[in-house]
Amino acid sequence: MTAREAAELLEADAVQVSQIESGTVGVSAKRVRRLADNYTCTDLALVDSLVAMATDRTRGWWEEYRGVLPPAFLDTAEAEYHATYLREVVIMHVPGLLQTADYARAVFSYMRPELPESEVAARVEHRMNRRVIIERDTPTPYETVIHEFALRVHVADRQVSRVQLHEILDAIERDQVTVRVIPVDCEGFAGAGASMVYLGGPVPQLDTGLRDSPTGAAFCDAEEQLENLRTLFRTVKSASLDPVASRGLIHRLAKEL
Repeated sequence: MTAREAAELLEADAVQVSQIESGTVGVSAKRVRRLADNYTCTDLALVDSLVAMATDRTRGWWEEYRGVLPPAFLDTAEAEYHATYLREVVIMHVPGLLQTADYARAVFSYMRPELPESEVAARVEHRMNRRVIIERDTPTPYETVIHEFALRVHVADRQVSRVQLHEILDAIERDQVTVRVIPVDCEGFAGAGASMVYLGGPVPQLDTGLRDSPTGAAFCDAEEQLENLRTLFRTVKSASLDPVASRGLIHRLAKEL
């Protein structure tokens, strides 16, 4: 449909349709269902999920950082907050959701060009606030695969690294958090660029993938892309230790510091 045809269907004008498509204005439940009927979408679970998204006017905590941090930070926090589950692969750093404030500060302070202290502080605070999804009363199931290399790198001093490893061990005690480690002596692992996040939606059609790119975080939702990420996660997971052995490795690394 052209914008004009869609506008006629929605009893609106072409400008409003353009604003709805760009996400600058909201869309009513009635209009979502009318579009679904027009496109003969008979998947009621999908339509109901779209309606719920369209009519949710909750102001998330991340909105406090609009204009303070890059939009990708807000988009990531919002996507995580609404996900039904999260799967993540991290090779170079401890996952953001498991980082301590000192670890996060060391990472952000290392960026070049150097960030002003006000932005470093805002980024650290934002990263700590993201942890709400694994700490709230109904936490989001979170499974991550970390390379042992990331656990051994001292982004700051040994004390920061020791506290960080104990923070991961504490997180593992939560029922909804699963951590697996790829040991450095794992043979046949060529996944140095495997870092990714897979965010489950309320229905499978609304799953989302997130990967870093040279220009920043890149979201993807095409089924072919999502299947590639699901395959990548299974491949990396198969190279990792089981959760019990992973916990033992992290505990041993912490004792060595």
